[in-house]
Amino acid sequence: NQGSETELLLEARGVPSNEEERMKVGWQRYYFDAIKQTFGYGLCVGYHCCTIASGKVYSILYNYFLFLHYRLYDRLLKVAEMGHAKAMEKVAYAMLFGDYLPQSIPRAKEIFEKLALEGSPKAQTALGFLYAAGLGVNSSQAKALVYYTFGALGGNLLAHMILGYRYWGGVGVPQSCESALTHYRLVANHVASDVSLTGGSAVQRIRLLDEVENPGSSSGMLEEDLIQYYQFLAEKGDVQAQVGLGQLNLHGGRGVEQNHQRAYEYFNQAANAGNTHAMAFLGKMYSEGSEYVPQNNDTALHYFKKAADLGNPVGQSGLGMAYLYGRGVPVNYDLALKYFQKAAEQGWVDGQLQLGSMYYNGIGVKRDYKQALKFFNLASQAGHILAFYNLAQMHATGTGVMRSCHTAVELFKNVCERGRWSERLMAAYGSFKDGDMDSALVQYLLLAEQGYEVAQSNVAFILDQSESIFNENESYPRALLHWTRAAAQGYTVARIKLGDYHFYGYGTDVDYETAVIHYRLASEQQHSAQAMFNLGYMHEKGLGIKQDIHLAKRFYDMAAEASPDAQVPVFLALCKLGLIYAQQYLQDLNLNELLSQVDLDQLLGPEWDLYLMTVIALLLGTVVAYRQRQHQAVPRAPPAPPRPPAQPEQPAGEPEEQ
Repeated sequence: NQGSETELLLEARGVPSNEEERMKVGWQRYYFDAIKQTFGYGLCVGYHCCTIASGKVYSILYNYFLFLHYRLYDRLLKVAEMGHAKAMEKVAYAMLFGDYLPQSIPRAKEIFEKLALEGSPKAQTALGFLYAAGLGVNSSQAKALVYYTFGALGGNLLAHMILGYRYWGGVGVPQSCESALTHYRLVANHVASDVSLTGGSAVQRIRLLDEVENPGSSSGMLEEDLIQYYQFLAEKGDVQAQVGLGQLNLHGGRGVEQNHQRAYEYFNQAANAGNTHAMAFLGKMYSEGSEYVPQNNDTALHYFKKAADLGNPVGQSGLGMAYLYGRGVPVNYDLALKYFQKAAEQGWVDGQLQLGSMYYNGIGVKRDYKQALKFFNLASQAGHILAFYNLAQMHATGTGVMRSCHTAVELFKNVCERGRWSERLMAAYGSFKDGDMDSALVQYLLLAEQGYEVAQSNVAFILDQSESIFNENESYPRALLHWTRAAAQGYTVARIKLGDYHFYGYGTDVDYETAVIHYRLASEQQHSAQAMFNLGYMHEKGLGIKQDIHLAKRFYDMAAEASPDAQVPVFLALCKLGLIYAQQYLQDLNLNELLSQVDLDQLLGPEWDLYLMTVIALLLGTVVAYRQRQHQAVPRAPPAPPRPPAQPEQPAGEPEEQ
């Protein structure tokens, strides 16, 4: 009876009480109708309260299911207390992350230690993480390495991935590309075997720093209002909206979870309207099968053929798959090759991938590694995970290319980061948005250990911006460590942050020379306008580098060219630089003795340059405002009389064809 309030509400809004009746039409429709009609009210379900306010509608059923999760974890606790190993693992991880149970790192540590003694690879990996991050224990990279190694020997994929990253970056172990390759390849084999031919679910990588510094940017996430707008268009029969929402629900991503039922409904509506893309995607759903759409080769073939006959590349690729593997038709490599080529010529990633596989394995064609490499590269540009995997195998074995351990590791790492554990990125982001910083931090820390660069930068950002489970003296050194790891993976902002930390002495001693090195790397490798501006300032002041006004001007100019946003601060800095240059020029004349007695710092104060830049900015604003008023005051010529139309106007209600 815990959900009786929900049932009464749905019944009052005309929702059938019979479960079968609901499933016929889809419970979502009834559910959303109930939500719309109860807008502005709150409903408590069990322990969890659903609030509908400020224009945002929160899911009643989501909270009801959340309540059921709480009940399940209550039962898991009881089973765990009886010594059940799997239940203990679930409970310990829930306590570690604060999932459905109150976050308690000491309690989680106790359970992990008990399980580790019994040989649990999951628990050994978790203990390695605790020692690596210094959570509830004194940080010890040596102990972390021991536990990670035991976890990997027990077959834990996260442990293999963490060890792969550690050997790749030389974190706590001697750097070894071959050891990294061994660990990453093992994990990548598992991920690739678990990925469907659609490429798997999308991985959303959200940078917290970008969200804070650019509030207008949603980091690729779709706003709820925008999703509702597209849903409204789809309900009104907009075919493009139906196809777009179908693909979004099929693959997930951008804040939308995978939902095969809704994907099927949208594709079905668009297919009935004659859209070939929707027909082809329906074929893919039937070809692969899911909990909602039963696998059916005949139905898949029907949709693929219908779409392919109309020239759709997705349908052509689907037909190629049918002939390649004999799904509903006899195996015919010639026809498979023909349809894959047609799809690849139109740029469809699945066609490119399968062509590469046929050339790589010599199926229906003469084996040709150069052609295989070409098509795998094309498919990888569209982000297909299996294309990355095949390229990694070629570089790891030197097949068709010169062997490159470094390239193979980077490609395998990309594949590994698309595994199911990547869903933790969105869980951590959800905790951050809910204000649960400790839970978000622990989740991002584990992902950072696995080598996710975005998680490393997010850990550093949280430690830099807010109070955390670590004390104040530890926050900056830990943030510095994670900025360093993120910078090593090519994140420009992390490299600039390293320069800032050494410039101001955050978590380390003030070291202008090291700051200059980081700014120079960001300037030369990533062409960062911020790094160029900082180098210009350090040349101007002679901080960690020889004072040189000419080089300072050069870097300021480069910053203005690199980014339009830098033009105003560069203009102000150049005005100040011009004054300093004029002062030096006058000192070189006969007025040396007079001007040498003039000390601007003593006369105007130590912050005189900031005051000067403020005055220049005010003068600039005054000039701009004056010019705008003059422009508005100029009388405009009267508009020309409208000309009669050359042709009769289009009758109302009959829009012109576009």
